Amino acid sequence: MPFDVEAIRADFPILERTTPDGRPLVYLDSANTSQKPRCVVEAIEDHYLSHNANVARAMHLLGAEATEAFESSRAVIAEFVGAASSEEIVFTKNASEALNLCAHTVGAALRPGDEIVVSVMEHHSNIVPWQLLAERTGATLRWFDVTDEGRLDVEGGLAAGLINERTKVVSITYVSNVLGTVNPVAQVAAAAHAYGATVVVDASQAVPQMPVDVQTLGADLVAFTGHKMVGPTGIGVLWGRYDLLAALPPFLGGGEMIETVRMTGSTFAPPPHRFEAGTPPIAQAVGLAAAARYLSALGMDQVAAHEHLITAYALDGLATVPGLTVLGPATAVDRGGALSFTLVNRDGEQIHPHDVSQLLDSRGVAVRGGHHCARPLHERFGVQSSTRASSYLYTKTSEIDALVDALTYVVGFFSRPPRGR
Repeated sequence: MPFDVEAIRADFPILERTTPDGRPLVYLDSANTSQKPRCVVEAIEDHYLSHNANVARAMHLLGAEATEAFESSRAVIAEFVGAASSEEIVFTKNASEALNLCAHTVGAALRPGDEIVVSVMEHHSNIVPWQLLAERTGATLRWFDVTDEGRLDVEGGLAAGLINERTKVVSITYVSNVLGTVNPVAQVAAAAHAYGATVVVDASQAVPQMPVDVQTLGADLVAFTGHKMVGPTGIGVLWGRYDLLAALPPFLGGGEMIETVRMTGSTFAPPPHRFEAGTPPIAQAVGLAAAARYLSALGMDQVAAHEHLITAYALDGLATVPGLTVLGPATAVDRGGALSFTLVNRDGEQIHPHDVSQLLDSRGVAVRGGHHCARPLHERFGVQSSTRASSYLYTKTSEIDALVDALTYVVGFFSRPPRGR
């Protein structure tokens, strides 16, 4: 369908809200969670009102309908990311669980002396599970640094032997949730595969923003989440090469992940059900499929083009705000929609991101302030936290103008008035 932002916004009723004092809502926190189109909400409502039952357990009409809805949703997501088959799609409760699944299963064979490689720009969800794995197994955690511009320092890391014969796992983000940087996943994956390492990619910020083909990406396992791609909360996805998934042990034990259970031992179902213990997120999967169909109808190429346009426009606008410093690439080249920045007043004093966020909120502009679950990255740039504005497919240039105007107001609000003669 044509990419008409005003028509798209009509699909998101929440964007019509105003603040208590009558200001229009400017939602610039989509890297945190996206808003949901009416069709996603209606798909979930219809499932609960007309087809609700547990899957793969009930030999009746509603059970058959629920199972069909759940498994057809898996097929929709497989097609959306270019998986070879729906059996390569594992549903989890979020991307964090998907990454923990990777750490527990891929990491089960690690031993002291083995190495795990991540990067300093990772979300905590792609750091902490690997730290815990290193503690359990005696493996060593190492990481890529970033350049001062906010690009992954691949060349420096490879030249220093960061990936070597001891490397067993490399896990990196596709798109930074703080810097917006789009990382060269294929280059890193090729270097890792040369030593036989498994490559995990956190694509939580990538899958919503751009076309992603998991078969050509170079990764072995890819995690992403539903709520950032106009889908519901409570569901994430792990894609994996089927041969790898079939070789991995279970993550959680329980119903439906088994083949046969005896008191003397159990055998386990093939992927993906091996990794889906207990009642899965059924209605959420239905909603996620509706989200994928909505994005496909728009065209992910068009979504990416709009995101690029808005990001470039925002970078130009933020450059006019006195005292504002963007973290990460200063141009929209190989850059996603997350724009994090620090702000000082006219006297050069830092304005805390929580103060920035609160004052912006008073003017109807919703952003996020803090370390965005990426504290090591903020420490790399010598700052405690930052303010982040993040756009998406429903963002208008006029909303970026509102952000820039509000930030200019913030600078003035926190600056001392000029001294008189």
